[in-house]
Amino acid sequence: MTNKMNALSFFSGCMGLDIGLEKAGIKTLLTCDFDKHCRETIRLNRPKLPILADILEYDSEMILSAAGLKEGESPDIIVGGPPCQAFSTAGKRKAFQDPRGNVFLYFLELIGKLKPKYIVIENVRGLLSAPLRHVPHAKREKDYKTSKHELPGSVMMLIVDQLESYGYSVNFNLYNSANFGVPQKRERVVILGTLNDKAIQYLKPTHSETGEFGLPLWRTFRSAVSGLKENEMKGLTFPEKRIKFYNMLKSGEYWKNLPSEELKIEALGKSYYSGGGKTGFLRRLDWNQPSPTLVTHPAMPATDLAHPELNRPLTVEEYKRIQEFPDDWKLSGSVIQQYKQLGNAVPVGLGYAIGRAIIDHSSNNEWDDSCYKNFSYSRYKNTDNMTWNAEMDKKIQHLEKQNKQFDLYP
Repeated sequence: MTNKMNALSFFSGCMGLDIGLEKAGIKTLLTCDFDKHCRETIRLNRPKLPILADILEYDSEMILSAAGLKEGESPDIIVGGPPCQAFSTAGKRKAFQDPRGNVFLYFLELIGKLKPKYIVIENVRGLLSAPLRHVPHAKREKDYKTSKHELPGSVMMLIVDQLESYGYSVNFNLYNSANFGVPQKRERVVILGTLNDKAIQYLKPTHSETGEFGLPLWRTFRSAVSGLKENEMKGLTFPEKRIKFYNMLKSGEYWKNLPSEELKIEALGKSYYSGGGKTGFLRRLDWNQPSPTLVTHPAMPATDLAHPELNRPLTVEEYKRIQEFPDDWKLSGSVIQQYKQLGNAVPVGLGYAIGRAIIDHSSNNEWDDSCYKNFSYSRYKNTDNMTWNAEMDKKIQHLEKQNKQFDLYP
């Protein structure tokens, strides 16, 4: 293409997605983030780039003006990862009843007004199963009927319906970043939309776990951090009592690998008796695997991210390498704030794959996806729009059948 495509970036964070798009050949015209540390990070690295704060304070005309676009002119791409806590499986799942969910709705409204040629929405896996409304069983009266809005996945249905009403052809999938050369097993939902009648293809994988489809193996933690010098990094420390247990663990091990049941109970305390796999407790990274999903704090008891051999959490510099940020990328705020920005970021490699998919679509240069039929984009099933829609149809039919029977037999 002779002219670069442009993009307006919202919920930009420390620009992981934007760096990836730029590597693919897409120019960022504007960024926007509520967090002051993220805005300062953007200023440190892109001092001439327009930066907006709270998205709710700007209408479409103000956004076009800030981006240097004329009234009535449409951007090529709008990208954004609205706050995910409202949809996270680790949260209360309030979805659009949560104020952060309402920001998502406003973002959709802006897309409808600005009418970009392409849209990118990135979010957590929980978006696929979040209900629009949740009514606790204790508040359900006798003969209570469940509505479609209470079905797991009804949030995604609303998002897709809204985008399609604006004229977009939409696809989505849950992508493991490791399949795109990122040294991290981070899974994120990516929604892609185009005003073209022909939807964008799924992202083209560049790596695979065991070399299937003739692709290179996933990148490892070792390859990611190669060349970093211990005395030139900054980070947190573990409490002394935790180090006692790390001395008993090797690369790739976690609390379940402690040598006795007594030590496991001592290490976890009351958490030992709680449910779930507790895979984040006392977790050493494996030298020869991609990193687990980076979290916003690598030294919390339930989300430890320890070095494969040293008795310390991962450093900020290791975080940058795992998320594929340039080594010289500056981060604003305290060490905790820097971890948070990187832990919330979209991996650069995933952003690049998204950018390539859009550019290939716009230039009618799409790849032969039949070569990757049945490729496992993530570790979960029914997470692409085709299989997900089929599952939702089954849920709706089952609900309608239940409600019909309920009407017949009060």
